Amino acid sequence: MELLQSIQMSLEKLLNFGRQIIPKPIFNFFQPAYHFFLAGLAAFLSGFPSKKLKVIGVTGTKGKTTTSNLIADILNYCGFKTGLMSTVNFKLGDKEWTNQSKQTMLGRFQSQRFLRQMVKEGCQYAIIETSSEGILQHRHRFIDYEIAVFTNLSPEHLERHRGFENYRDAKIKLFEKVAKKKDGVGVYNLDDENTEYFLGVPIKKKYGYTVKSQINNSFVIASEAKQSRIKQITTGLPRSPNGSFAMTILKVTNYKLTPQGAKFTANGVDFKMKLLGQFNVYNAAAAICSALSQGISIEKIKEALIRVKPVPGRMEIIDEGQDFTVIVDYAHEPAGLKQVYQTIKLFHPQKIIALLGAQGGGRDKGKRLVLGELAGQYADFVIVTNEDPYDEPPLEIIQDVLAGVLKNNRKKLNENVLAILDRRQAIKKSLSLVQKGDLVILTGKGGEVWMCVENNRKIPWDEKKIVEEELRKKR
Repeated sequence: MELLQSIQMSLEKLLNFGRQIIPKPIFNFFQPAYHFFLAGLAAFLSGFPSKKLKVIGVTGTKGKTTTSNLIADILNYCGFKTGLMSTVNFKLGDKEWTNQSKQTMLGRFQSQRFLRQMVKEGCQYAIIETSSEGILQHRHRFIDYEIAVFTNLSPEHLERHRGFENYRDAKIKLFEKVAKKKDGVGVYNLDDENTEYFLGVPIKKKYGYTVKSQINNSFVIASEAKQSRIKQITTGLPRSPNGSFAMTILKVTNYKLTPQGAKFTANGVDFKMKLLGQFNVYNAAAAICSALSQGISIEKIKEALIRVKPVPGRMEIIDEGQDFTVIVDYAHEPAGLKQVYQTIKLFHPQKIIALLGAQGGGRDKGKRLVLGELAGQYADFVIVTNEDPYDEPPLEIIQDVLAGVLKNNRKKLNENVLAILDRRQAIKKSLSLVQKGDLVILTGKGGEVWMCVENNRKIPWDEKKIVEEELRKKR
C-alpha cells in the first residue's frame, strides 16, 4: 500500500509540474492519455480486483448516493457481502464510515485499493456511485462494471462539461462499458426524458421502472435512430423476442407519502420504507430493479427495504425533542431543491424557514438565481449564507442567490430575508426564529465533512452536529 501511495504522489507531482511548464493547449491535449494511463497502472498494481467482483455503477444527476446505499443494504440483507463507495459514505459488509475526500468517485489508486480490500474481505458485490466528473477523468476505466443504473438527468456541472449534451454523453459511457459484458444489465428510469439515449446502448438485459405508470404492454421508446422495442414482462427473466430488446418493467402505483416515509405498490407487492419524498420512491424503484436483476425475490427485497435507514445528510430529520422540525439535505441544484421543498409540505408546517447558499469556484453560476427563486417561492423566511465558496468572494455568491430570492418582490430583505455570511451563525439565527409547528430546512451541505474556502483550504464541517448543538442550547 505504501508503494502505491508513493507512486501516486510522484505522478501527481509530475502532473502539476507539467501543468506549469507545458503550454495549456498541449497539456490539455495529452491530459486524457495521462488519466487513462494512471487508471490502468492503478488497476495493474492492485491486481485488477474488480474482475473478482460484481460491480454495480450508479449514475445520474440526483439520487445516486441514496440509490447506491439502498442497493448495498438490500444485497447485504439478502446475504451478499457488499462494498460501497459513495459521495457520503463507504461500506464494507456491516462496517460503515464517512467519505472525507469530498469526491464522489475516489482517485484511481484509492478506488483500486478499496476494490482490492473488498476482495480480501470476501465481498461479492461492489457498488460504485459513478459521477460524470469521474468518467471525464477516466476513473471508471479498468473497473469491470456488470450493471449500470440510471437515476435521472438534469443540468449540472455544465461549466466542466461545456454543455448538457457532453454531460449526458459522459454518463452514457458507463452504459457503453457494461454493454461489452455478455451478461451486462442496464437499469433505467423510464419517466426521465433522457432515458432514450441510455436505452440506445445495446445492453441485452434491461430493467426499467416507472412511477407515472403510463407504459402499455408493448411500446417503443427513443428516437427513430435509436429504436428499442420494449415488452413488458412482470415475472421471470427478460427475453429478446424477434431479436428486439425486452425489458422487465417495475410499475410503481398507489404511492403515499407521509412525514414517516413512503408506501407504494410495485408489481402487485406492497412496500413500506422510512425514506421521505417521491424522489426516494424513484430511488427505491431503481434499487428494487437492481436486486431483481440478481435473482433476488421481490418479497425478500420488500423485507430489506423496510429496514433501511436514511442516508446521512439526505432528508435527514434532526430530533433533539423539540416541538418543531429540522431537516438537513444535500440539495444543491434546482431540480433537487424543488423536490425537497415540495416534500417538506407533507409536514404541513405552520411556517417554513429555509437556509441555503450556492457553490463558488465558477460552478454553474447560472443556477444561483434559480436556487434563490425556489427558496423565495416555497419558504416563508429565507436565510442566504455560505456553502462552498472556494476562491470566489462569498458575498458575491450570496448576492447572486439573494437576487433570486427577492425576484418579483416575493420577499423583502431584512424583513423575511436575511444574508448571514457565517453559516454557523446563520443556522443559529434560523433556529432562533422557529416556533412550535414550524419547519427549518437546511440545504447544500448535507452530510459533507468539509467546507471549501479560499487558497484550497478545507474547514471541517458537520451540519448535523452543529444543528444538534444549537438545539441543545435552546432547551
